[in-house]
Amino acid sequence: MRFDGKVAIITGGTSGIGLATAELLLAEGARVILMARNPIRGKEAVKRITSAGGQGIFIQGDVSVAADCQQCVMTAVETYGRLDILFNNAGIIHVNRNLVETTEEEWDATLNSNLKGIFWMSKYAIPHIAKNGGAIVNNASIFGLVGGSGVAAYCAAKGGVINLTKAMAIDHAGQNIRVNCICPGSVDTPLLENEMNDLGGVEVQLPKFASRHPMNRIASPKEIARAVVYLVSDDASFVTGAALPVDGGRAAW
Repeated sequence: MRFDGKVAIITGGTSGIGLATAELLLAEGARVILMARNPIRGKEAVKRITSAGGQGIFIQGDVSVAADCQQCVMTAVETYGRLDILFNNAGIIHVNRNLVETTEEEWDATLNSNLKGIFWMSKYAIPHIAKNGGAIVNNASIFGLVGGSGVAAYCAAKGGVINLTKAMAIDHAGQNIRVNCICPGSVDTPLLENEMNDLGGVEVQLPKFASRHPMNRIASPKEIARAVVYLVSDDASFVTGAALPVDGGRAAW
């Protein structure tokens, strides 16, 4: 049980990569706090992850709101007495928007959710993680490493996530906190389904999304979750400041 007694916060934790990561951590002994905006989905997620006897709770909150992030961390520590792991996973995307077409509201919402949310959550979590040491993983994207068409704000946010990760790794290495990020390609999540629907429908878009990866498919959430679990485990004890592509080879093109 690699995470026996450890406590993890996962933002955007009620579906997709976040929920898959929660299930893997719980299976190895962690106690998990899921933070997201939708309370109905939150209750369903907690019921799912605790059905096998694991310990987990849901906290409703928006990562772009400082008070929500602070309350999430406080509740986690008050409930379980410590904090060891933070997975900054929450994010949004607007598609079919080049820079000129992107509205200020879309730009702000994208940066606030994908980048500023990491700032707020980490700001409040790090003092608690530092008490025992631990790990933070930020969810970046292949679009943090390469450009993409029609997602200008998302590319800006995810590029920021990668360099923020490196700065955090340097600043907090002396506190025995490792900070890394993952850069997934296309993943079978509700976020991607919404994106494909916005572009004309899943049936039409799925083969196109798959063909952008040398492995000619998209990932399952669990495949990405395994990378997150590796990075927060002692197996990655000398890994910090890394941006790990988990993209079926897409960044190699």
